[in-house]
Amino acid sequence: MSRIQSFPPLAERDARVLILGSMPGAASLRAGEYYAHPRNHFWPLLGTLAGFAPTLPYAARVQALNAAGIAVWDVLHSCKREGSLDVMIERDSALANDFASFFARHTAVTQVYFNGSAAEQIYRRAVLPRLNLPQLAYSRLPSTSPANASYSFARKLAAWQAISAHLLQPAASQLSTTL
Repeated sequence: MSRIQSFPPLAERDARVLILGSMPGAASLRAGEYYAHPRNHFWPLLGTLAGFAPTLPYAARVQALNAAGIAVWDVLHSCKREGSLDVMIERDSALANDFASFFARHTAVTQVYFNGSAAEQIYRRAVLPRLNLPQLAYSRLPSTSPANASYSFARKLAAWQAISAHLLQPAASQLSTTL
């Protein structure tokens, strides 16, 4: 089994919200894009919340997230995993991303949302004990993964509405009209 590596963060310096996944799935790794699986609800959810079309080209969606003050990253820098499921991550192979450096550069981030329980569990085990950042608030949201089929899109959207209070809505609204 080979080692897989996540992507750099999608983040501008003024980001206020950080959404963390665990590790990109196979479709995302092949495409070189976050949340590339066609049945993943991430882009439709964020498009609804931040006011952009989830069908925009990837670069435009990233720009829309940036304009809304949203950063996206994964807890893990690399790991060994067969397939795409988080339960298949070899725990001993997991190497976390450098969050101390990330938060030093992105000082406006005050809210961290976990895209599912695996991201939260890995972060709390591998990252949180090394950080001293009391200004950060943490919340877990239901996974947008197609593997989380017990949650409908509507149910996920209701939970993900929690990030709306932190979005830079005017920037996102303005961007959606120009793309």
